[in-house]
Amino acid sequence: MEWALPAPYVMAITVEASAIDAFGHVNNGEYLRWVERISWAHSEALGLDLARYRALDRAMVVHRHELDYLAPAFEGEALVLATWIVECDQRLSLTRRFQLKRERDGKMLLNARTRFVCAALSTGRPQRLPEEYRRIYGAAVVSEPAAKG
Repeated sequence: MEWALPAPYVMAITVEASAIDAFGHVNNGEYLRWVERISWAHSEALGLDLARYRALDRAMVVHRHELDYLAPAFEGEALVLATWIVECDQRLSLTRRFQLKRERDGKMLLNARTRFVCAALSTGRPQRLPEEYRRIYGAAVVSEPAAKG
């Protein structure tokens, strides 16, 4: 499958009946749950799981989601969700990019971005990224092509 950027972290999804809304397609909130799920899975694959977050008293919390819904998904469809860390400012934040495609034809269903900020778990207040986050998340950054214009 072709993606906008190289080396994505990918997750297979099969649309379950519980994801379907009154209009007969996947509810928009379900896409957001999938984005959260792959974000955690990718962080865990990088070695930063919830136990590590707790040990460091730091978490990456959502500051902003941007989701562009391009086409609907339906019950039983096989989908592939990809994510990349496209920015890590080495101070407070990182940004992930996401693409969701239908497996059978490669049709793009969703483009999304999420900006996360680092916060202390104990207080909820913004905090600098710990060195471990800077090193691990920083090494995972995949650069986006510069915008033309």
